[in-house]
Order: sequence, then structure tokens, then C-alpha cells
Amino acid sequence: MKIEEIIKQPEGRKIEFKETLPRKSELNKTVVAFANDAGGQLFIGIKDYPREIIGLDEEQLIRMEEEISNSIHDNCNPVILPEIMFLNHQGKHILVVNIHKGSNPPYYLKSKGKTNGTYIRVGSTNRLADSDIIEELERQKQNISFDSLIVHSKTFQDLELSSFKNHFEEITGEKVNETVLEKMNLIVRDQNRKFPTNALILLSGDPLRNALFPYAKIECARFKGTTPGNFIDQKTIDTPLSLQAEEAYKFILRHISQGSTYEGVYRKDRWEYPVVALREVIRNAVIHRDYSLRGKDIKVAVFDDKIEITSPGKLLPTVDFNDMEAGQSDIRNITLAPVFKKLGIIEQWGNGLQLIAGELKKYPEIQMRWSEPGMGFRVTFVKENFVEQQELQQETRTITTNYDRLRPITTDYDRLTIEEQKILLFLLDNMKISRKYAVDLLDVKETKAKEIFNMLLNKKLIERKGKGRSTFYTLKNKGSNE
Repeated sequence: MKIEEIIKQPEGRKIEFKETLPRKSELNKTVVAFANDAGGQLFIGIKDYPREIIGLDEEQLIRMEEEISNSIHDNCNPVILPEIMFLNHQGKHILVVNIHKGSNPPYYLKSKGKTNGTYIRVGSTNRLADSDIIEELERQKQNISFDSLIVHSKTFQDLELSSFKNHFEEITGEKVNETVLEKMNLIVRDQNRKFPTNALILLSGDPLRNALFPYAKIECARFKGTTPGNFIDQKTIDTPLSLQAEEAYKFILRHISQGSTYEGVYRKDRWEYPVVALREVIRNAVIHRDYSLRGKDIKVAVFDDKIEITSPGKLLPTVDFNDMEAGQSDIRNITLAPVFKKLGIIEQWGNGLQLIAGELKKYPEIQMRWSEPGMGFRVTFVKENFVEQQELQQETRTITTNYDRLRPITTDYDRLTIEEQKILLFLLDNMKISRKYAVDLLDVKETKAKEIFNMLLNKKLIERKGKGRSTFYTLKNKGSNE
């Protein structure tokens, strides 16, 4: 990517800008955080806000390179090998520190130790990792997924698995027995006994699932308006894992509309949102969420102008939502994924983002955005023209309401001017109006107000009463508006 394109990017998970060489402590935190996550680039010589290439003193570049290399070597553990290079943009010198995703996490500051010196990248900030995250980094080093860990609280024979067995047999036609569970790594032999893995606990209907994973659920809400607050409907989905995505999908369908158009004699139904893309994002939220994070559940929020789906756990480092058509595939939950594949929740490896991209092309009025709020990953489907639609709907409602109110007075509604409608609507609410008050109501001159009243008199919709300064106007037929 060219520097002109890079400086247009916001600071985030993989990119940071510094006007001058940062302090050693700040530099090393960023390097450690990049290595523990997806890697990243630190650009020195570029001001972040407002974004501007300031440049560095050319004579200081070599010294800075040595200072950065020595600081990373002396203060970061395990060893991190940065790639440092110089860029010259229109005579201004920039220093780039490139940090690759580490293969030996967790990386930490030597002076603080692993517990207090491990940092991760959250958005554009470096955050101290807690014990759960450090444990996950340790598992990454050993290529062990959280869902494959053994649970010793119960043997698999004591687990309530009827709902999972029935669902699995219904979908696959295959009976679930001990052999099948072993082949799918849902049970593991340990000390001559067979125990379930976290994956099987999550798939089960056993009380142990709620005890170990009370947060392995989906909270759904339909909010009134465009911000969280008052909700119209709410549902907690805490069924076994293989059933959750379908229930969340049905919740969304219940709260979005479906219209129909005709092509010739054929009717064509169309949802207001790309439901194939929504379904895929919900599936991904369940399949790829980080079940090791405690106290965090999946959230589905439906607003007037958007739908948000938030899943615990950051986007996997190898997946790029900005390139959805590339056929990307990565798996966080190694044991659960093949089970979901058998159940049809995963249709084909690597085609999920392609399905989303293809469906979005059919909905130019919907924009899909993604973000990483804290330790979560959020996908939002936004109605781009929502404000215009809302104004149009309001205008339509107003016209319809005015028509309904004035219909008993006149059958010639369409020939009424806006000013005439305002006078008649005022009279419906207030019984009488003076010419002076009409001037203020309509924001017109007195001669124009007189002209409007004469038009209404000629149409026999109002009548004049009183004399001189006491003259006022009423509806001609009072009985029609009662």
C-alpha cells in the first residue's frame, strides 16, 4: 500500500502513527501488543491528528533505528525481531517499524513479567491482558483451542445429551454414540476414563453447561428508535449451542418487514435487509465467538435504522472483512467447527464472507460496517437513506392525517392550497380565526390573508361573522366536523 493510502487509514488494530519517536515504555507496549495480536506497523514522522506527514531529521534516522532495535531486544520477551525501514515522501523522511504476529505468545515486558506486562491491541490502544487472555495466548502457542479442553466435572455418560443427539440425528441421519463422539473429539480419554470437552458441554442440555458457561447465550432486543434504551421486544436464547443461531435469526425476521413487487405476472418478495447476509453473520457470531471470555454474551440489537450483531472475541487475525470476496477461512473453535459443518450451520469452508458480499450487492441501500468494541467484534447493517425515508414517511403520514380530517369538510381536497388547508385545520381545532391571526399563522401579508379567506368563502367552506375589527371566520358547516 502506498504512503498516500496509508495516511488515510484510521489508527487501529494494525496501524499506529507517531509524530516523533515515542518513549521506550510506550514503544515497547505497542510492539508487544502487535506481536500478541495480528501484527502491525508503527509509522514515526506522521502526526495523527490532524493527519499530516511531519517527517524526521535524516541525520537522526540511523540513531533512531538502533535505539528502537535495542529497546525491543532489551525490554521485550520472548524475542521480537522488528523490521525497520525508511520511507522518503516528497523529501520528508518516515521511519516504519513492522511487527509480525508472534509465533511464541504471550509476549510481555521483561521488567513487569508475564502477569503484569502482557499487552494486547484493542482498537487503537494497548491494553493490559487479564488472566483469561494470557491463558488464551498460551493455548495459541500450543495450537490448542479452548473448546477442545477436557472437563473433568462429569464423565460423558452422566451428561444430558438427548437434545443434541436428537438434533444431530434429525439433520445428519447418523445416531450419536460413543464412537461418533470420539471421532468428533467431543469426548477424550484421560486416565482410563472418558470425559467431555468444553465443546460437548456447550452442545449439551446438561445443567453443567449453564454452570460453566452461563454467558454462552444470545441476548436479543428490538429497541424503539435508533439508540439503546426502551425496547419493544426482548428474548434470551440460552438453548444448546447448535440451536441458537436459528432462534436469533427468527427473532430478527420477526422484527423486519417483507415487501412484494411484481415482474410481469410474477410476485417477487424482498426483505428490507439482506437476510442471507444476516443469517451468515449470526452463524459466524456463534461459531467463531471466544467462549473463553467470561461474562460476555452475543448481542443482537434491532433498531429503526440498523441491526447490530456483537460477538465476544476479536476478529481472527487472518480474516479481513475489507476483502470479503477472497474466500477467507479461519477457525477459532477447532472442535465445534466440524460439528457445525455436519449440522449445516457451516455450509462450505471459506464461503461465508463471499455469501455476505454477494447478498449486499443486491441491497445498495444497506451498508455493512464492522468494528471491534473492546474485546468484541460487531457487524452493523445500516439503512443509509434512513433519515430521508423517515422524513418521507412522516410527510406521507401528515398528508394522510390531514386528508382524513378534512374529508368531511370538502370532497375537493386535492385542490386546496397549503395555506387553505392550514386555515381549515386550525378551524377544526379552534372553531374561529381572525385575519390578523391568519397573518401570523401563515407568515403572509394581510392582503394575501384576505385573498385566501375570499377563496375559502367562494368555495363555501367558511363563513364571515362580525363586523370591522371584530370580524372572524368559522367553518360553514359546523356539524360536519363533529
